[in-house]
Amino acid sequence: MDVQGHVIKRTTRMKIAFRADASLRIGTGHVMRCLTLARALRSRGHECLFISRAHPGNLLAMIRAEGFAVYSLPSGSGADSDLAHSEWLGASQWEDAQACCALLAPWCPDWLVVDHYALDYRWERSARVANCRVMVLDDLADRRHDADLLIDQNLGRSLLDYTGLLPDHCEPLIGPRYALLRPEFAELRDIALTRRRKGQLQHVLVALGGVDEHNHTSLVLQALDDHCNLPATTRLTVVLGQTAPHLARVAEVAKRLRWPVSVFSGVRDMAQRMVDADLAIGAAGGTSWERCCLGLPTVLMVLAENQRAPALALANSGAALLVEPSSSLAHQLPSAMETMSQATRLRQFSSAASSMVDGAGCRRIMEAMEHLR
Repeated sequence: MDVQGHVIKRTTRMKIAFRADASLRIGTGHVMRCLTLARALRSRGHECLFISRAHPGNLLAMIRAEGFAVYSLPSGSGADSDLAHSEWLGASQWEDAQACCALLAPWCPDWLVVDHYALDYRWERSARVANCRVMVLDDLADRRHDADLLIDQNLGRSLLDYTGLLPDHCEPLIGPRYALLRPEFAELRDIALTRRRKGQLQHVLVALGGVDEHNHTSLVLQALDDHCNLPATTRLTVVLGQTAPHLARVAEVAKRLRWPVSVFSGVRDMAQRMVDADLAIGAAGGTSWERCCLGLPTVLMVLAENQRAPALALANSGAALLVEPSSSLAHQLPSAMETMSQATRLRQFSSAASSMVDGAGCRRIMEAMEHLR
């Protein structure tokens, strides 16, 4: 059985290579969800390795600490001029593909998994080695792919969004049922949903991404202190990634708040922290699906343009309450927190969120990979 208690079908052992980057600008989400899939694949007997560039704020040490081989590419400064996020790559697509091919050809992977907004069909076609299939993790539906599997976990996305962007043989797996979550989220789901029935607001979790490059966390904490009338018994937990550049500033602001605030970085028990919280103030990234799986009501903030569409879909479905950081938090947060202090509304948001994600996305994706292999 695997870590989620599912019976493992005997299958040929596969080799899977992952190409993903993390940096202060890119954030940590691409590497983190690839790590989630790699751990699950390893639990089924498959072998995984990573290729990642050594950008400032990279997660190379974390990947190695997880027990995976990882090849480090230099940060570089080159870029393609015709791809929206090319400045995040640090090389041209051709240069990156050639470097990857040189590393992968002797290893002969069965799958190459790419999770990078600056790579498209040209890289995917150039980076393929003999007898290797390609799987793309995408959120944007804004460029062509040369892939055998396409994963887009966004709510509201449809196959029509990829019209003309995928080859005929590509199998698209679309929607939150394919959200890549660590097994502890599925394991704690029943406990979390039982806890949500209380509909009380005593513990607020503030988690605005692994990096929070522009320090929205401090702005949220200050707005809560200046403009929100939370009960004196309220407590707050702030979680940032281990590469977050504003951790010290957040800790300073936290000390001045009217309520007790605990600040953590690089935690390994995020699922349990979500279970223990009654409300999250969170970014509209991949952690949205973690919160949904655990039915955690959320005040949702869009911190990058690619987060806007899934954030609006979550808000329209009643799974989260949207706050625009571009507008004044002083006007928005008090109203949002007042809404979330009502037991009935908390339960409504929790129910809508938990209906989106069941925590079995990794299993569904692995089964598709094994079937195609």
